[in-house]
Amino acid sequence: MLLKGISLEHDPCVVFDLSVASPLITPGMPMAGITEIVFREMRAAGAKFGVGRYNEARLLYDAPEFAAGSRPTDEHRTIHLGLDLFAEPGTGVCAPLEGIVHAFENRARRLDYGPVLILEHGNFFTLYGHLESIGHLRIGERFAAGEEIGRIGAPPHNGDWTPHLHFQVITDLLGLGCDFPGVALASEREQWLHLSPDPNTIARIPADRFPRADFSKQETLAARRRLLGANVGLSYREPLKIVRGFRQYLYDETGRAYLDVYNNVPLVGHSHPRVVEAAARQMAVLNTNTRYLHDNIVRYADRLAQTFPEPLRVCYFLNSASEANELALRMARAHLGREETLVLEHAYHGNTNTLIDISPYKFDSPGGRGRKPWVRVAPLPDPHRRHDSSAGAEYASKLAQLVDGPVTFIAESVPSVGGQVIFPPGYLRACYAAVRAAGGICIADEVQAGFGRLGDFFWGFEMQNVTPDIVVLGKPMGNGFPLAGVVATAAIARSFDNGMEFFSTYGGNPVACAAGLAVLDVLEEERLPENAARVGSYLMGRLSAMNFVDVRGRGLFLGIELATGDQASDVVNMLREQGVLAGTDGPRGEVIKIRPPLIFSERDADLFLEILAATVPRCGGY
Repeated sequence: MLLKGISLEHDPCVVFDLSVASPLITPGMPMAGITEIVFREMRAAGAKFGVGRYNEARLLYDAPEFAAGSRPTDEHRTIHLGLDLFAEPGTGVCAPLEGIVHAFENRARRLDYGPVLILEHGNFFTLYGHLESIGHLRIGERFAAGEEIGRIGAPPHNGDWTPHLHFQVITDLLGLGCDFPGVALASEREQWLHLSPDPNTIARIPADRFPRADFSKQETLAARRRLLGANVGLSYREPLKIVRGFRQYLYDETGRAYLDVYNNVPLVGHSHPRVVEAAARQMAVLNTNTRYLHDNIVRYADRLAQTFPEPLRVCYFLNSASEANELALRMARAHLGREETLVLEHAYHGNTNTLIDISPYKFDSPGGRGRKPWVRVAPLPDPHRRHDSSAGAEYASKLAQLVDGPVTFIAESVPSVGGQVIFPPGYLRACYAAVRAAGGICIADEVQAGFGRLGDFFWGFEMQNVTPDIVVLGKPMGNGFPLAGVVATAAIARSFDNGMEFFSTYGGNPVACAAGLAVLDVLEEERLPENAARVGSYLMGRLSAMNFVDVRGRGLFLGIELATGDQASDVVNMLREQGVLAGTDGPRGEVIKIRPPLIFSERDADLFLEILAATVPRCGGY
């Protein structure tokens, strides 16, 4: 018996998930909120006690006292070495075995043990943390099995934790006494687990009350290699197992935080509570297809259309950007009656057969089948000439030479895979004019750069002072919820309405549109485009002083060009080791892409710049 009047073997309990991926707890949640959740769940289950698991990686220990360094991306002590037993303050704590008082201390500093006791049992010790009082104890005092040794304390006197007993078995105190840690660094996990074996061998909570253990990282990797296609890629030479995202950070299975500077899908931040709540609320009521009337889709279409210039007013919704680009091509071909398509070098527009056929990034790469006869490829403007007033006309002229009749011209307004390219002044305006003079259609792929990422411009095409005939949207629309879109002119929509119904089972469903509406609300209320403009300008200024081959972009859509792809790859892998996630793009993979969530701050930028400056010399220069 560890808790007086409670049988850990037979009484009902709740085994809590307090892990990195726990749905109960968000990073930085106040302890009062955790306490409320724990006791609410216990009351709802009619449980006499709750259990916090041994050897569980947690994000609860985010205070500086638990950190190995001063950066938020430095490793923290996250691995729980004991067993938590949650119960009401004042609940008696009993010695499970006969033992002698070896040490006790009131470690009163916040987030420490509070009153803590260590009993000696011959060749091992047991530790009892977060007690109510230890004033009655004496060194060498003997307690019989089942005898009360203390009571569960309450905050703030118990270290300011949720009321519980921290119970830990220790084989060697290492001379640390009451300073023996209750949590360990993941990098030292095995050593500390050897010193603190599973305390449930004494507590004896039935194993069937515990959930199945998660796969280890290596088990997950092995299963992926066995069950998924070999060409389903992974990032980094040493793959990451990511189990949580929150704001501008991703977290691995050990609780290590990584500053995310390039995953542009979570536009307003990973797991933004406003978006999560909107989607969950609607999911609890209805999620169905667009053959029924529902207000969410028309509300969202109206809000979205208002962000575009006339005559872009007709909306279609899908699940992915690949579907959206596929639909845009269908619409253009229905309007023109031709499949001839004009694209830019190094372009990538999606993973369907048709989109691979119009993506030089794919059809000119290993495994590709080359250019189809109906596809024309114009040279991508030299990114180093983006400020050259003659470059826009020069490259537009090269494109115009490929236009000999009505053609669909599809291009990212700001090419991403091509290397985070900012077009020279007037380039798209001249290209659009040439295409339209021949009776063609212009499609703007805004999947990467849209929704305020550029800061001063909500849409990339606005930088070039043009209005497309069709705009394609994706990734950031739902902040990670599957939502993509096509916005077109009424004339093109009429051509597409040719007797063949268009239907996407889940495209534009009520939940997706609820998420999309929440994203638009957050963008406006938190003034995230303005933040992107300010922080992006700050980053550009600091990066430009670091003597790279080139730094380019706008807002929080930036590219850092290095001399070679190998060098860029070395840098992003070294950044990953230091807790920063970046990626590469460009014709030779030589451009490091910077596209963080739009909540990215100057403080985040400083952290990235500090780690980048220390990393680049290690890879051999710039």
